[in-house]
Amino acid sequence: VWGGATFDTCIRFLNEDPWERLRSLREKVRNTRLQMLLRGQNLVGYRHYADDVLKEFIRLAVKNGIDIFRIFDALDDTRNHQTVIKAVRDVGKVAEGAVCYTISPVHTVEKFVSKARELEDKGVHQIAIKDMAGLIDPATTFELVSSLKKAVSVPLHLHTHDNCGMGMMSALKAAEAGCEMIDSVLSPFAGGTGHPCTESLVYSLQRLGYNTGCDLEKLTEAAEVAKSVRTFYHEFEAPYSGVDCRMLVTQIPGGVMSNLTSQLRGQNALDRLDDILKEIPRVREDLGWIPLVTPTSQIVVSQATFNVLLGRYKIIANHTANLLKGLYGETPAPVNMELRKRALKGEAPVTARPAELIPPLWPELEKKFPGLSDEEILIHAIFPYEAAEYFAIRQKEVA
Repeated sequence: VWGGATFDTCIRFLNEDPWERLRSLREKVRNTRLQMLLRGQNLVGYRHYADDVLKEFIRLAVKNGIDIFRIFDALDDTRNHQTVIKAVRDVGKVAEGAVCYTISPVHTVEKFVSKARELEDKGVHQIAIKDMAGLIDPATTFELVSSLKKAVSVPLHLHTHDNCGMGMMSALKAAEAGCEMIDSVLSPFAGGTGHPCTESLVYSLQRLGYNTGCDLEKLTEAAEVAKSVRTFYHEFEAPYSGVDCRMLVTQIPGGVMSNLTSQLRGQNALDRLDDILKEIPRVREDLGWIPLVTPTSQIVVSQATFNVLLGRYKIIANHTANLLKGLYGETPAPVNMELRKRALKGEAPVTARPAELIPPLWPELEKKFPGLSDEEILIHAIFPYEAAEYFAIRQKEVA
């Protein structure tokens, strides 16, 4: 219900208080645990934050209503999970460690299982297979879940989308392999970039002898309400939201694809889209076959766009350079050494956990923003450039 892009969207586009959104949900949802998505050391932003800021964020997320933290790292570097996992455990809440599912020459079932073991060793209560682009096929799902069941003792959670039309099949194979939890969504929001449909899944699993504990009649009533809610947001929907099998080739999450199309249209460069789609896998290989998930998806797509519009690596974007330097962590495979050399400019690459290089910041923030609540200070900490305009607009609205 919170975290990920919802926090960012409140600040950047809606001028809403993300903390108030969470409190409102907690007030209405009294008997169900609430879960958020957390980008590891990146929290809900796009870079690593100091450990003391991270701990403060966890404390306040819990205070405002979060019970379960789904923690992932864009590089699957589990060192970027460790401080978050400990902070969540310290406040008595559930830490779910996520393994980012992707397809590349270096990503194998064995590699995913190895990452899951590392997460269990670091103290997670449960493990999620985070398939952000809807790429996991039924056969791989069964093999991966079966392998994980043998390798770890904590419960498993499948998170997939239906971009490529495989979501429901993969969900069924996950259940057959012993997966305890599966993400789904009510029918008006299901399919395409959404998850597999809740009602269909509940009905199908019941027919196969699995007891989900869900009441199909109540779910159907809820779906009718959701159907009416969706109509309010019709103008914001992508022009096409069905199955898009291009992702089996490009592996680009749907949200990234729609943003890229929109940006190219604004630059009168939509005719270069196919060239950029061909360049994306090349850039991804140069950057160590990183998974395409926030913020690495944005880094890869931006660099590919620069390469096509301006010439290959005529410009190395700041975020690309930081990734090459090791400031995001260890990549799944070695990066292009020539590019790394250019980015480092004679400096040594970072091999430590990147956050160890960031000094404590919270005491300084408290001094800098007297009179603000801890929640408001965190908005300044995570979005320092956007916060000024956000609070100025909020102040005008109050006035």
